Amino acid sequence: MTATVSTYTPISENIHIRGLEMPWNRVLQASAEPAGAARALGPWHPQEFQAECVEAVAEVGDMLTLVFRRLDGAPLAFRSGQYLNIAFPVHGEHTEPVDRSYSLSSAPTEPWTFAITVKREAEGEVSPWVHDHVRPGMILDMLGPVGAFHLPDADRRARYLFLAAGSGITPIMSMVRTIHSLPGSADVIVLYHGAEPGAFAFSRELEYISSVDWRIRVYYSLGDRSIPGNWEGMVGRLTAEMINEVAPDANGRQVYACGPEGYLTVAEDLLRKVGVDETSIHVEFFSGGKDALQEYVEEVALAGEIAEDVAATGEGYYAPNAEPVDLYGPDYDSGGLGEPIEETEILSVETSTLSATAEEASVAPVVSEAPEDTDPDAFQTVGEGELVMSFLRTRLNVRINRNEPILGAAKQAGIRIGSNCMDGMCGSCKIVKVSGEVDMNHQGGIRAREIDAGKFLPCCSTATTDLVIDA
Repeated sequence: MTATVSTYTPISENIHIRGLEMPWNRVLQASAEPAGAARALGPWHPQEFQAECVEAVAEVGDMLTLVFRRLDGAPLAFRSGQYLNIAFPVHGEHTEPVDRSYSLSSAPTEPWTFAITVKREAEGEVSPWVHDHVRPGMILDMLGPVGAFHLPDADRRARYLFLAAGSGITPIMSMVRTIHSLPGSADVIVLYHGAEPGAFAFSRELEYISSVDWRIRVYYSLGDRSIPGNWEGMVGRLTAEMINEVAPDANGRQVYACGPEGYLTVAEDLLRKVGVDETSIHVEFFSGGKDALQEYVEEVALAGEIAEDVAATGEGYYAPNAEPVDLYGPDYDSGGLGEPIEETEILSVETSTLSATAEEASVAPVVSEAPEDTDPDAFQTVGEGELVMSFLRTRLNVRINRNEPILGAAKQAGIRIGSNCMDGMCGSCKIVKVSGEVDMNHQGGIRAREIDAGKFLPCCSTATTDLVIDA
């Protein structure tokens, strides 16, 4: 498999509009009160909605693409690279669903249907169920779009380097499809690392797009594995030399990279070495950033104590193994690509009494089994501030000021709360508020039914009264 470049060349680039602009950008900026249809196509805020599966397409590499449409008939407005949080009834229709976050692999320029692509992980809780059970006609609850890893609404230069490893091709594929569907000048290079020749998802479509679109070039690499005789692509893990070979002008491009943490850690270091500015590097870790990932592994070791408090959503697609060792498989150092791990698997340990049925009109408050002897008056008190947060499981009172983020104050006091982001987007820090009031400014990381059940996101919340928290 070799890099494919279109043989078509435009007569003059002057006949093309300069750069790229997303279809909703111009009409939404045309007036202060855009038309209803235009507003519907503007991907500004995440929504809760239901969607019906209309197609299931098997992909190579043990992946499955699922195509959906919204039940309300509205288009799904999103930016290329964003993801959806989906509730899967893995344990039955009348039990609490298991939430997973999956990148959209389709283009927002065709918004009436949308697609996610799921890799089957044999030991996972959700992905095998998705592969075996999600079929046309199934209706699922969704929340989104969410995520800051996406193409800009307008780019006058539109010069990109896309780096993908394994299932990290999913959001990159959305970006490629979007650019291919839009008019305008662009210069796109894709470098795609895979485990074996037959496991490059979307390879046929990528070959076609790069053969007919002069703006897009695609390169493949197998890493340092044994190479079959018919392989004509690149070999070896990601290196500075490889980046310079495919994109000698990488320091003049916006770089979007997605894949296992080990791959992205190397990619970020190499991009800096070849001169790419920090502001031009955009990465999507499968389960949050490096520091948050390791911190989360340590917290999961205490799952027996805090399991029901950990959220089921996540910023990315993959989560580390429960054991804090070699998070993305043993082959990265020698092979250039670690083995991906089940989507946000360890984030699924939340348990509550909520029902997953769409027909349920109301949600009962979460009833948690807090430890005995949970009288806050008997707890030690730390910190300074006008309000008091009482953490029942930790048996600690933490004083806090009204404008102080709850998560930061809790962690400083030694409270164990899992968290992957700090802006209310991923939902991984979700905990139960037994009493009191908070001011929460989230960006889609929590559902309305969860808020009604007493949950909140401490990362984007401040206390307005004294609080009692089940953590």
